[in-house]
Amino acid sequence: MVEAVGHSKSRAGLFLLISVAVTVLLYVVPYGQYIGYPLMLVSTLVHELGHGVAGVLVGGDFRSFEMWSNGAGVAHISGYDGRFARAFVSAGGLCGPAVAAAVGFAMARGEKRSRWMLGILGGLLLFADVWIVRSLFGWFFVTIFGALLLAMAWRASAWASQLTLLFLSVQLSLSVFSRGDYLFTPVANTGAGTFPSDVANMSSALFLPYWFWGALCGAFSVAVLGFGAWIFLRELTKDIPARTLPVRARTADG
Repeated sequence: MVEAVGHSKSRAGLFLLISVAVTVLLYVVPYGQYIGYPLMLVSTLVHELGHGVAGVLVGGDFRSFEMWSNGAGVAHISGYDGRFARAFVSAGGLCGPAVAAAVGFAMARGEKRSRWMLGILGGLLLFADVWIVRSLFGWFFVTIFGALLLAMAWRASAWASQLTLLFLSVQLSLSVFSRGDYLFTPVANTGAGTFPSDVANMSSALFLPYWFWGALCGAFSVAVLGFGAWIFLRELTKDIPARTLPVRARTADG
C-alpha cells in the first residue's frame, strides 16, 4: 500500500509538470494559438458561469448564457437587487476561473476524486445546455465539452482523468493572467454589442475607480490560486511512513 501511494503521488507530480510544459509550448510552437483556442473558450465558459452562480447565491435567477466564436460571452441574471449584490455578481465572473482552478487542484490530489469531478462537471454542463444556454455556438461548444468530460470520467483510466483535471486547472490558472487586461478596462465587447465591463459595474455599484476593483479581484484570484496549488502540493510532499518490518520475538534463551 505504501508503494502504491508513493507511486500515485509521483505520477501526480509528473502530471502537473506535463500540464505546465504543454501550456508553455502552446505559446511558442507554430499555430499554438489555434490549438489553445478551445481552452480560451473554456475560460469564457467558467467566467460566465461564475456570474451565474454568484447571481444565484444572492437570490437571483440565472436565466440564460450566450457565447460566441470570438471568445466573448454574456450571462443574463435577474431577480436580485442592491449595490453589494450587483458588485458580487460582477466579481463572480472575474474570480470564477481562479476559484474553479483551485477546486480542480484540490480534487486532482487523487485519481478517483478526479474521475468523479470530471463526471460531475460533464453532467452539469449537459444540464446547463438545456437550462441556460441560448446561443447556437454556445450550445455546440458546451455540448461537446460536457460530453468529452463525461467520456473521460466513464471510459478513460483513472490516471488519464487526473491528468485531464490538472491540465484544465492549469489552463484556468493561466487565464487569470493571460486575460488579466480585462480587469482594467471600462468596456466589454461581446457578440451582442459593447457593454460596461464587470469592473465598471462594480465601480458603479460601490464607487471607487474601476481599476481599484480590478486590482482587488486580481489579488483575490492570485490568493485563491495559491491556496489551491498549496493544497495539491502539500499532498505530494506529505511524508510517506516507512514500511514496517516484522520483528522476530526474542525468547528467554536470547
